[in-house]
Amino acid sequence: MLPPAHLLLMLFASLSVAAHAQAPAAPAELVIGTHRIAAEVADTPAARAKGLMHRKTLPEHGGMVFAHADSRTRCMWMKNTLIPLSVAFIDEHGRILNIEDMQPGSLDRHCSAGPARFALEMNLGWFRKNGVQAGDTVAGLARLPPARRP
Repeated sequence: MLPPAHLLLMLFASLSVAAHAQAPAAPAELVIGTHRIAAEVADTPAARAKGLMHRKTLPEHGGMVFAHADSRTRCMWMKNTLIPLSVAFIDEHGRILNIEDMQPGSLDRHCSAGPARFALEMNLGWFRKNGVQAGDTVAGLARLPPARRP
């Protein structure tokens, strides 16, 4: 049997590893025209399901990119989301298909206009305010980690 000091050391080491494993990844840099975005990446089923739920703020040029392993019609809703958002649905080539505005707590579905591999959520009106529209291209998506399937 290990002495109590060794057991305590092992406990702290395991907690440290667990805390480090749960630390959020550095945001991905995405670029639309001249606009740089620091986007958190939701690339796992759990991260995509949680999204920006329960957040009270989002930086002006910050957002969340939802990365999927395949392209198909994607829909978003705002359950448990506290801040108003706009979402750009993006195809596998980085082209914005459509942009939808979404209100906090709404269960209304907002869907892509075609097969989308990505969705980028930003503060409500960010795309309009910055002159970003359907047909524009988002650079930096190819550098995202591979999306994981359920």
